[in-house]
Amino acid sequence: MMLNRWLLAGEWRSHIGQALVALLAIAIGVAMGFSIHLLNSAAFNEFSAASKNLSGQSDLLVRAKTTLMDEALYPQLAAYDGVAVANPVLELDIAMPGKRQARGDYKLKVIGIDMFRAAQIAPDLLGVPEEGKAMDRLADDAIFLSPAAMSWLEVKQGDTLSFQVGIQSVSLRVAGGLVRARSGQSIAVMDIGAAQWRLQHLGKLSRVELKLKDGVSHSVFKNKLEQYLGTSYTVVELENQEARVANMSRAYRVNLNMLALVALFTGSFLVFSTQALSIIRRRQQFALLRVLGFTRHQILWQVMIEGLVLGILGSIVGVVLGYGIAVSVIEFFGGGLGSGFFPGVKPDINFEIWTALIYFIVGLGVTLLGSIVPALEAARAKPALALKLGSEDAAIKKTSFPLFAMIGLCFAVIFTQLPALNGLPVFGYLAIALLLIGSIALMPYLITWLFAATAAFRRRVRIGVVGFLSLARLENASNHASIALGGILASFSLMVAMAIMVTSFRESVDQWLDRVLPADLYVRTAAVGDLGSFDLDTQQMISALPAFSRVDFFRTQQVLFDVNRPEVTLFARSIDRMDPRNTLPIIDDETHAVIALDSLPENVLPVWVSEAMVDLYGYRVGERIMLPIGAGIHEFMVVAVWRDYGRQFGAIQMQLDDYRTVTGDFIVNTVALWLQANVSMQQGIEQLRQLPFGKELEISRSSDLRAISLEIFDRSFAVTYLLELVAVIIGLFGVAASFSAQMLARAKEFGMLRHIGVMRRQILFMLATEGGLLTSLGIMFGFLLGWGISLILIFIINPQSFHWTMQMHLPWGWLLLIAIVMLITATGTALLAGRRAVSKQVIQAVREDW
Repeated sequence: MMLNRWLLAGEWRSHIGQALVALLAIAIGVAMGFSIHLLNSAAFNEFSAASKNLSGQSDLLVRAKTTLMDEALYPQLAAYDGVAVANPVLELDIAMPGKRQARGDYKLKVIGIDMFRAAQIAPDLLGVPEEGKAMDRLADDAIFLSPAAMSWLEVKQGDTLSFQVGIQSVSLRVAGGLVRARSGQSIAVMDIGAAQWRLQHLGKLSRVELKLKDGVSHSVFKNKLEQYLGTSYTVVELENQEARVANMSRAYRVNLNMLALVALFTGSFLVFSTQALSIIRRRQQFALLRVLGFTRHQILWQVMIEGLVLGILGSIVGVVLGYGIAVSVIEFFGGGLGSGFFPGVKPDINFEIWTALIYFIVGLGVTLLGSIVPALEAARAKPALALKLGSEDAAIKKTSFPLFAMIGLCFAVIFTQLPALNGLPVFGYLAIALLLIGSIALMPYLITWLFAATAAFRRRVRIGVVGFLSLARLENASNHASIALGGILASFSLMVAMAIMVTSFRESVDQWLDRVLPADLYVRTAAVGDLGSFDLDTQQMISALPAFSRVDFFRTQQVLFDVNRPEVTLFARSIDRMDPRNTLPIIDDETHAVIALDSLPENVLPVWVSEAMVDLYGYRVGERIMLPIGAGIHEFMVVAVWRDYGRQFGAIQMQLDDYRTVTGDFIVNTVALWLQANVSMQQGIEQLRQLPFGKELEISRSSDLRAISLEIFDRSFAVTYLLELVAVIIGLFGVAASFSAQMLARAKEFGMLRHIGVMRRQILFMLATEGGLLTSLGIMFGFLLGWGISLILIFIINPQSFHWTMQMHLPWGWLLLIAIVMLITATGTALLAGRRAVSKQVIQAVREDW
């Protein structure tokens, strides 16, 4: 054991830079994975706990499939056999003036409760009024705010809180606080009767919470109640509520974790290349130890100890660094990492010892995986052959397995054809891993074939001594060169794939915004749930304005299709009957047909569904479906599929006239306006402001909405950009470490060249040529491999994760920049390492051969 420590210390003292680079690569990979897990776990747990806090100790929740339900159902549920307490709740998200930002946390959640019922089910929602004013809990002008809401709105007890409800202004007195609200939870509570009146939701409820009598079977009661209520209502258990919260962000969380593992994978290959080149450099030392009595197992154990120590240190640093990153990032991105899934959540980051242990084991395992193949080669090497010079390349060849590489590539192709597993693109990520491993494993054979093909070229064309030596070296030591090329290939291909995927998504969103925001101005009032704000009289006043050539009205609401999934968004609007493509970004290809409206039978109402509805609910063009719209269930026919990047969980569009026919609801949420040819944008806005309710209108230019949407996109992908940058840094480290290790291993070769008359500057030029050629090949093959991986990301992983498709766009400028940086870095590293290798005296460089 003392000899093992002495050998390890000697190796690290001599080549501390390479060890630190490998250690840092493992640490960064572990840190990114651990920090992302901590952030997502903390945000999800806090958001889930906050949702439970709102539901209190209820056993079941009764909701309408549309957003709101008639309060006439409440007394029926209160009197239903087996119910101990029924608690009516009205829950609305109210837009706060002056708080609108590109972020999704500008709304205050206002909850209307029955104080007497809530005391038995959700006592945490009871406000604490000023001493001697207990009746404020029932006052029609009182509202109670959580500490987070008071801080956000900059108000205190006794102040007045003003906001808009539709086109009306409402002012309420802050009568007290919610002392039991969770940290960071911005909510408000008021009496349910006052909330219905002041927030213009008379006769409406969001849900009724039920607490059952002792001894009542939940499952039996639930089934019986569902039969009684019919298809317009859902009965939800708290477990369903938790599953719904989890499904909201699962794809986003899983994909971030996978991207973090990509960084860790890049680090594992760096460990492999570092260990392999280190063992090749010390091949004669290990052979001498064998001659002196070391067994194969002792050699194997020595190399594995080096990998073990590297993995332990890298994983410990990664876990500590990951915790620090999580604590720091929570202040900038919040709990949702910019995704918007957990608005208003400010969770505390807790160090999870078991999770830390898992990531420690993963980091250690990846390091050992990168060390096992070089360790086996070192143990199996025959001492007599290993003591001879020139056997290094043959030794490296033993670490490659072309048959397994081909099998891996075949399985990668097969996995691309498999569906998602439990809604996650597991096989897609496996295909990427196998594609990377298989391609890297084939590099020695590809290099041999490629540079052997240059032999005839070298004979016909005079390329000089340096060029001849460079090409001859690459041809005859292709296995040695493949390690450096593999590092370039792994890092550059992942950079290319991620850059193409993000750019394709952003460009597709940009083009989609052109289609969905065709009007000049969009007008709405302060959002209050799904409540429409413009009645028929208001619509006629807006339509009569002379500044506008065209006015379209929109009605949107949320509809619950599955209790385990988030709501689906329903749009009712005017859609071009002659050609709906003029209104919607309809997908018309071999996968999705389009039915012309004039071919529909009489009394058949058409709907257009998003791609998510096809994936999640199995809707198909030509299928007749039943939708819970208004007070009943109505039949529609799917006539086309449209592309929607705004709603991951599904959206449906229908004609506004059809919606009004089946629901009798003539109120709308949003107005789209097209300016007359001779009217400026400012003139149009001024006419809208001159309306009796003009001051309460939220008027947005389409260009502003577009900019906000792209800003949200960039913020959502901020962590992806960070992971891409990490992959770039690790890749550059890998290139530097590989070339540095190779130059040191070839010190004796350089000494021999100096003996036969090759000048030092010629050797350096030869190294720069080799580095440039290898890096150029790595960039070329890396681009092809990255392009292949991006196909999997764009056309397999993305649709299976988020249920939308996109068009491919290549970021040529960014790719060219990274290629140039990689080329300069690799060539510069080869030169710097070469200067160190050739700086030795000529005799000293070859002395070990005597």
